[in-house]
Amino acid sequence: MLVLSRKKNEVIVIDRNIRVTVVKIVGNKVRLGIEAPRQVSVDRLEVSERKNGGSRNGSR
Repeated sequence: MLVLSRKKNEVIVIDRNIRVTVVKIVGNKVRLGIEAPRQVSVDRLEVSERKNGGSRNGSR
């Protein structure tokens, strides 16, 4: 797992076409904005697990 530090409004780029922006930080919560092509599925892990019948596709 790659661990990166970012401040509010800073961006992480994944594979040149996915941008993850730190939108807001309040206490121990971070709000992220994700820009990705429509064909890329973006879900929280718990939503992805429900969609996939409990498999952990979000873990490496």
